Amino acid sequence: MIEIQNLTKRYGQIVAVDNLNFTVEKGEIVGFLGPNGAGKSTTMNIITGYLPSTEGTVKVAGYDIAEQPNEVKRRIGYLPENPPLYTDMTVDEYLNFVSELKKVEKSKRKQQISDIMEMLKITDVRKRLIRNLSKGYKQRVGFAQALIGNPEVLILDEPTVGLDPNQILEVRNVIKELRKDHTIIFSTHIMQEVSAVCERIVIINKGRIVAVDTPENLARAISKSLRLTFKIAGEKSSVIAALQAVDGVRNVEVQDKVEDDVYVYIVDADKGVDVRKPIFFAMADLGYPILETKEDEMGLEEIFRELTTKDVAVNDESEGSGEEVPESSQEGASEEVSTENAEAEENEQEQENGQEQDSAQTEEKEVEE
Repeated sequence: MIEIQNLTKRYGQIVAVDNLNFTVEKGEIVGFLGPNGAGKSTTMNIITGYLPSTEGTVKVAGYDIAEQPNEVKRRIGYLPENPPLYTDMTVDEYLNFVSELKKVEKSKRKQQISDIMEMLKITDVRKRLIRNLSKGYKQRVGFAQALIGNPEVLILDEPTVGLDPNQILEVRNVIKELRKDHTIIFSTHIMQEVSAVCERIVIINKGRIVAVDTPENLARAISKSLRLTFKIAGEKSSVIAALQAVDGVRNVEVQDKVEDDVYVYIVDADKGVDVRKPIFFAMADLGYPILETKEDEMGLEEIFRELTTKDVAVNDESEGSGEEVPESSQEGASEEVSTENAEAEENEQEQENGQEQDSAQTEEKEVEE
């Protein structure tokens, strides 16, 4: 549904987006992650047609954004981080205005707007001026405009900013429900959001992709050890000594005391070494029962931190997901991007702000054409 090939964006000598390659399949929700200034918003603005690329191609449903921008825009609903709302309109007036811009049939407008309002729980503010709404309501109105016209593709940049915990849960469920009929790129700084709704993630750092895969596969690929948790009934010092004596065990920690002589032990083992059977036999020799065991995976926050603070990258699935890329393969582009990084981030933000302020007017002009 979405194909991105060799996508690059330069501002003079500054490379904001550097040779991105990834695809998003129909009906898939992909999380798009990266630290501030990594190039996420620039990439989204290019995909949606608000910003031209320097090199590379973006295709949506087979249409090239550079050659057939109107065809692409008809198929995309875009929620930027700061939605370009007309604050002197009521919610009803604004969504009707967006419906006109997107050329939704008059006979369908009223029902479609009503359905979207109900889905996002903004019906009760439909007659209020947007300027008088809370941040959370404004965010949901911005989400609503992205859904007008029932686009095939949704690009959502921080869709839960400003929402309270209950509203966040509601929006999560809406996004999951939308997967049935839409392809979604979802960007956020909240890792729990990505874990809750995304099947795959794309992690970008300094303008380059450092990983494309499922969170589970990434955890296995970059983890330097296997972490296991055991609940064992037995004398603590004897258990620790026996665990440390097992080949492949790197570290043993006592986490909790459950009851008399029953403790939870955290065991870090060498990657690729299955220590569960040797541990079972070691405890059996001592007569200590293992009451519970489980394997712990790296959390998404740990994965994100590992991939965006160190010179390590994981190939995308088409090239053998989960294999580390030598650091030397990253050096050229990383050095170019990191030079004057603060200036790049400032230029990128200025460009995005200008685009966001004029986005609604731009859309109106192009639709009319």
